[in-house]
Amino acid sequence: MAGKHTYHRPEHHHDHCRCSCGGGRFITFLKILIAIIIVVGLAVLILWLIFRPNKVKFNVTDAKLTQFNLIDNQLHYNFALNITVRNPNKRIGVYYDTIESSAIYKDQRLQTQWLPPFYQGYKTTAVISCVFSGQQLLLLAGQGLTEFNAERVVGVYEMNMELNLRIRLKFGAVRVGKFKPKVNCEFKVPLSSDGSSVVGSVFESTGCDIDYW
Repeated sequence: MAGKHTYHRPEHHHDHCRCSCGGGRFITFLKILIAIIIVVGLAVLILWLIFRPNKVKFNVTDAKLTQFNLIDNQLHYNFALNITVRNPNKRIGVYYDTIESSAIYKDQRLQTQWLPPFYQGYKTTAVISCVFSGQQLLLLAGQGLTEFNAERVVGVYEMNMELNLRIRLKFGAVRVGKFKPKVNCEFKVPLSSDGSSVVGSVFESTGCDIDYW
């Protein structure tokens, strides 16, 4: 009688190997990713230590309002203003590729203009000039209407100026980024019809808020 043969089910070594290999690849990928993050972080830190970037400063330094009449919900206006832009950085230049300026009154947009692009070098001051003139539908009620009437009596109006920018930064010979900061300027401007302001009212230079993100 033939001898009995014992059958042994083969062990799945290849499954264990596949799991081990997959885990090894993930760990290797994780190590590479951490190394890249560390290198990039060090590079950013070194650049910051070298260039020490400071925020560009915007100020409304002059504004003239020569017409501001509301007739049958139509606002007839004419005003001009200058905004100084100060780049305090010693090693960073700024390319202003897009400059969208908007005049706003009581949260209502009166007019929008596109200003010419320019480059601002290190530690320099530039001036952005805007002139807004025309008429626009202006619907006021409640508090907005009350504030307008009070401002008309005094002869001084609270205005807003918004700048939507698209800029690039220059580090030496390298140009980086496409940033889109928003600048908001709130200021009070006296009404004048003959080039002189209302008695007792003088325009005061006003700083602007900047949101880089």
